[in-house]
Amino acid sequence: MGPTHPESCSVIVVGSGLAGLAAASAALRSNANRVILLERAIKPGGNSIKASSGMNGAPTRFQNQAHPDNAFFSDTLKSAGKRGTFSAVERDQRKRLIKLLTNESAAAVNFLADEIGVDLSVVTLLGGHSVARTHRGAGRTPPGADIVMKLLQSLKGDSRFDLRTGCEVTKLIQSARSCDANGPPEIVGVEYLSDNELTSLAGPVIFATGGFAGDTDNLLAKYRPDLAGLPSSNEPRPGMHGLLSNVGATLVDMDSVQIHPTGFVDPLSTSSALKFLAAEVLRGEGGILLHNGRRFVNEIDTREHVSRAIMDLEYTSDRPRQWSVQILLDPGACRAAAPYVSFYEQKGLMSRKKVSELDGTTKKTLKDVSMAAAKHNADLFGRSTFGSWALAGDQEDDQKEVSVGWVTPVTHFTMGGIAINEHCQVLASTLGASELIVPGLWAAGELTGGIHGDNRLGGSSLLECVVFGQIAGEQAAATCRK
Repeated sequence: MGPTHPESCSVIVVGSGLAGLAAASAALRSNANRVILLERAIKPGGNSIKASSGMNGAPTRFQNQAHPDNAFFSDTLKSAGKRGTFSAVERDQRKRLIKLLTNESAAAVNFLADEIGVDLSVVTLLGGHSVARTHRGAGRTPPGADIVMKLLQSLKGDSRFDLRTGCEVTKLIQSARSCDANGPPEIVGVEYLSDNELTSLAGPVIFATGGFAGDTDNLLAKYRPDLAGLPSSNEPRPGMHGLLSNVGATLVDMDSVQIHPTGFVDPLSTSSALKFLAAEVLRGEGGILLHNGRRFVNEIDTREHVSRAIMDLEYTSDRPRQWSVQILLDPGACRAAAPYVSFYEQKGLMSRKKVSELDGTTKKTLKDVSMAAAKHNADLFGRSTFGSWALAGDQEDDQKEVSVGWVTPVTHFTMGGIAINEHCQVLASTLGASELIVPGLWAAGELTGGIHGDNRLGGSSLLECVVFGQIAGEQAAATCRK
């Protein structure tokens, strides 16, 4: 069946994760006549709805006012590592994007808290951060779900918003000729398939369809074959990157894939390739990682470092490839992360044990951690804070309960993707001093590359969705009004 007649110009957003929702919201606030959001799944929310650690922001009113946070940019740049040093142009572009991400972070937190009504009052220190700056709520709803549901509710209250689920975008429609003789043709709309019917829409297009960590047999296998066999925190679905590269978009950093060190192994389904994430807040609040009862790493170091430390151990299964590591939270950490721990325990991913029930090696480890947490001894792995750790390392600990789960590294986030500039315009080339864009096309969220480099800081995925999603929405709305 051929396409129907195009509808009147609308801002077209593809993908209903947080980046797509933020883009739609910004487009409406920028007076777009209409926003049509296309989602290939039956339910909106994408992977964003599963995000559990929180959202970075600095400096914000929720942080410790006695110690101003001026290190977000430097922490992010340090985490990005050496990637992007191949040319001055690429290096400077990454710095500009990081600066934009961090400078707009406080405004992003304020927007969600003040205009959308999201509770972001609890601030936690995550791995790779020098200051506590990851925001989440005090309630039982994980931050990703809370943000997505409330933002979606806000959008549904606007008559100009049109959400269409079960819609697979199959083509980007190009104009007959290029706006720039040296560049690709302008994107003027999309075609999508729904219920075996092909429909076309006219208007500027924003792509926010996420990464490719779950695209095991295609993009992941192509760019990181060494990660074959690893389980993932992402649903198994194809990445949409090829659709954009077919119209001239440039791909960058595609071999940069983040492994999250702690995906739960469900005791009732150990061979499942899809793992539920053990939120980084568990370690931030004092959780420790054990192999045969012993610690082996600073648990709040970067995800890259912690993952590598686990993967240097001998793995216990190759279908999927996974390791036998315990995550253990003492009573103080359990209280501080109570909504998470309760949820994981209800799902059977964590269980309670008295300290007296643990083996001798683990009990000795708990005593050592208690001494380090109380500053009686230096930590052997260089960990400087143990969050809300409360065990004292004495005999009274024996009757107290800890919560324990089995975790393993999982493919989690792809730092590589579509190249963009500070206006979220999709780039056809990143070479040379002048940019070459794909006109009429914007991108935001995990689909994009060139920001996080070798390693993304925990808490920055939700942030980049809001910051760059809003920019894309504003820019596309302005184009549609011309």
